[in-house]
Amino acid sequence: MSLISAVLGLSQAPAHAASLQQVTGFGTNPGNLQMFEYAPDNLPSGAPLVIALHGCTQSASDYYSHSGWPKYADMYGFTLVLPQTTSSNNANSCFNWYQPSDYTRDLGEALSIKQMVDYAKSHHSSDPSRVYVTGLSAGGAMTSVMLGDYPDVFAGGAIDSGIPAGCATDLSSGLTCEYNAVNRTPQQWGDAVRSASGNWGGPWPRVAIWQGTGDTTVNPANATEERDQWTDVWGIGRTPSSTTTLTGGTTQAVYNDSSGRPAVETFSVSGMAHGLAVNPGSGTDQCGSTGTYYLNYICSSYWTAKFWGLDASGGGGTGSLPAPTGLTVTGTADTTVSLSWSAVSGAASYNVYRGGSKVGSTTGTSYTDTGLGSGTQYTYAVAAVDSVGVVGGRSSAVSATTGYQPQCFTDNNYNQVAAGRAHQSLGYVYANGSDQNMGLYNLYVTHTLEETSSGHYVIADSGCPS
Repeated sequence: MSLISAVLGLSQAPAHAASLQQVTGFGTNPGNLQMFEYAPDNLPSGAPLVIALHGCTQSASDYYSHSGWPKYADMYGFTLVLPQTTSSNNANSCFNWYQPSDYTRDLGEALSIKQMVDYAKSHHSSDPSRVYVTGLSAGGAMTSVMLGDYPDVFAGGAIDSGIPAGCATDLSSGLTCEYNAVNRTPQQWGDAVRSASGNWGGPWPRVAIWQGTGDTTVNPANATEERDQWTDVWGIGRTPSSTTTLTGGTTQAVYNDSSGRPAVETFSVSGMAHGLAVNPGSGTDQCGSTGTYYLNYICSSYWTAKFWGLDASGGGGTGSLPAPTGLTVTGTADTTVSLSWSAVSGAASYNVYRGGSKVGSTTGTSYTDTGLGSGTQYTYAVAAVDSVGVVGGRSSAVSATTGYQPQCFTDNNYNQVAAGRAHQSLGYVYANGSDQNMGLYNLYVTHTLEETSSGHYVIADSGCPS
């Protein structure tokens, strides 16, 4: 299956209480894509979200039927979104990962997929700190695009038989990337991601890379270039922290970040041709069904979900400690948010995350985040850390909005204007925001002004707060 042309038959999705559904009206959809989703019954608020991208001439229902992802959506509890392109976009129904109008942040197909993410997060109350993207072949190349364009959106990704971000700028260079691979320095690959993201400063997605050594459609050297790209982005070395032999002739190499947590993992499947690795069966680590470009070696969806931490309750960790429960906002003020949660047995401390990034740690079960903007919404999660520093699963997220603390200023009208709290017109002074008349513009008339919201002042001579 070329990333640009292929032939594949479709099969029917398995029966579920919930089922694959098409969603319309998810956004302006500049890339002319279709959105399909599978949301398990009774999905809790704050569950993760996974985006899965099909390959050329495949479809959302085909990928749903064969990939194994619905099994883990049910097992681990997350929403699954499957974007679909059509022959009206590309003659072979490929995502246009090599076309600037579709691979650039906030343009074309990339923006359409981002709009699907926003829709799903809004309609399913998904945890914004646990959004992931994966895809096969052209979908794998588009996964690289999405991770490069939107590291502020995705906590992790998995590139299956794909291409590094920034490799191609047109169809001709796309074919070169696909069949021959392009050799660049790690920094050049990393710079491509940093540029595509608008020079995002982190945190970066955690990326898994899957490749068959017998692939004659996507040159296996692409997996090495993808590893170089994401280890450079993370600022870590290219010597594995560990290697493990898995089932199906698969070698897993792990590249840890500075805290000892896997940031990049590669999965090399010995002898596997072009396709997605599946392993039909009823075991937890078995999934999917075989078919054209669905090859029986190992369940890649299971190992990807495990890498992302979806197998832990709450997800997002690599340790054995469960996710804390009962995370609650206990108070908000102008620039602070206070949290509490239930203790986890075996926890030595807890990490606190704001918007997916760690902002603090504590040995207790409460925390106050300070230095925040007033009148602003923030999202929090917590994770338990064991005695050797291994982080467990993250809790479900909660949101909190800081308040605005009224401030009062007593001064003469001239100084109130000079300080930017009021303005004068035709010799009279008016409070900014409320436009209340404060009298003559001079040094002798004095008022107390209360700032009830940023830049909005009211007269509060009778007492402040008014």
